[in-house]
Amino acid sequence: MQAFPHSTTATPTAVVVPPSLALPVIESAFPRQLHPYWPRLQEKTRRWLLEKRLMPAAKVAEYADGLCYTDLMAGFYTGAPEEVLQAIADYSAWFFVWDDRHDRDIVHGRVGDWRRLRYRLHAALDAPRHHLHHPDPLVAGFADSVLRLYGFLPRTWNQRFARHFHAVIEAYDREFRNRTEGYIPGVEEYLALRRLTFAHWIWTDLLEPSAGCELPESVRKNPAYRRAALLSQEFAAWYNDLCSLPKEIAGDEVHNLGISLITHEGLTLEEAVDEVRRRVEESITEFLVAERAALAFADEIDDGTARGRELSAAVRSCVGNMRNWFSSVYWFHHESGRYMVDSWDDRSTPPYVTNEAAGEK
Repeated sequence: MQAFPHSTTATPTAVVVPPSLALPVIESAFPRQLHPYWPRLQEKTRRWLLEKRLMPAAKVAEYADGLCYTDLMAGFYTGAPEEVLQAIADYSAWFFVWDDRHDRDIVHGRVGDWRRLRYRLHAALDAPRHHLHHPDPLVAGFADSVLRLYGFLPRTWNQRFARHFHAVIEAYDREFRNRTEGYIPGVEEYLALRRLTFAHWIWTDLLEPSAGCELPESVRKNPAYRRAALLSQEFAAWYNDLCSLPKEIAGDEVHNLGISLITHEGLTLEEAVDEVRRRVEESITEFLVAERAALAFADEIDDGTARGRELSAAVRSCVGNMRNWFSSVYWFHHESGRYMVDSWDDRSTPPYVTNEAAGEK
């Protein structure tokens, strides 16, 4: 089937999903959405990657569009104002580049480079304006995207976002140490760490500027809202693990739910794949229940006051975008060159990455 009614590529082709990764319920019950701003979004994010020197020009030209980073965000935050979606898409592209730098620093044993980058990202998160011209493009690009995200909602939202991303940076450091030491975390330890390395609460936080409203704690921590948010992210993380397993086994990885199941639960590769898939399918089923509860909660919030109507509409927007995350993540994994391992010359080295260290020495 077509990824979108009108394909996001210049030469439309049908997307073939391998039977082992196909989820008929996503294809039938989660219609794919796309923000109308997407074509300009793709163009502007490509230009931003070049301006911020986050990828070499040749790699941007050859790989940026095919990696489909903007497709992923344009299919998620579908009701966001254009300026908000652009900031999110640039930040998301930065996140993927950071993830690649982290991976290459591990592969090439660049412990000092990673340590310096970790400290600088913490500092840039707290004072982005002071890091806009940092010599490491990854730090400067992060500061730029964060500063723009900080401009949409009150300072309390910014502080929450910063708190959540400080935890993500530290989780990446734990993964760095695990991989350099060859340590494979147990299943429960891995799941807890994965919620941070996948940045569950960051993507959930970004639902709010997309809806144009900071949600009060009483709404964000309501069990119905929080469960729907968690399940949408768990689906994405586990489906990513399912699709990434061949790439990560090829790269001698230790961070994947399937690898933890094989190592600590004694499962065969086939059994581990089946178990990850079972969890993925269960998260979809449970989300459909949680979604109804979250929408009922949105109805309860509307008490007839202007504030009640505003919060109710914001919750409905956020829950609608949680639903969008399922289809956007699903199709992203079958369109993005990030997961087309069989087409790489070296299955352990993505062709779109730069192996050289970057930043100050």
